[in-house]
Formats: sequence, structure tokens, C-alpha cells
Amino acid sequence: MFLKELTKKEYITITYYENSSLLTCNGRVCLIDIQKQALLLKDRQQKNLSIRLSDIKEIH
Repeated sequence: MFLKELTKKEYITITYYENSSLLTCNGRVCLIDIQKQALLLKDRQQKNLSIRLSDIKEIH
């Protein structure tokens, strides 16, 4: 249920790990893939970004 709430909000900020680096992304959740355990985000420049759920540190 928590993940469904993310798709209702406009833009969110996610702090996540990628290749041992801590990164931050601001975007809108387009898809939640439970099979792959990933979020698909679209940022303000309309670029797609896939983030694994286990790599997410914080959601604002």
C-alpha cells in the first residue's frame, strides 16, 4: 500500500545508492515493478530512471 501512495504524489525526491555512490533524484513515479523490485521514475526533463527498491535509502 505504501508504494501505491508514491504514484499519487506529483514529484518526489529519492536518495539511493548506485555503484557505491549516494545519489539523489527528483521525479514522478511512473511504474512500480514488483517482479523486478524496482521503481521507474520520470524526471522533469522526461528522462526515465529505474531504481531498485533495495537501493533506496530515503524518500521525501
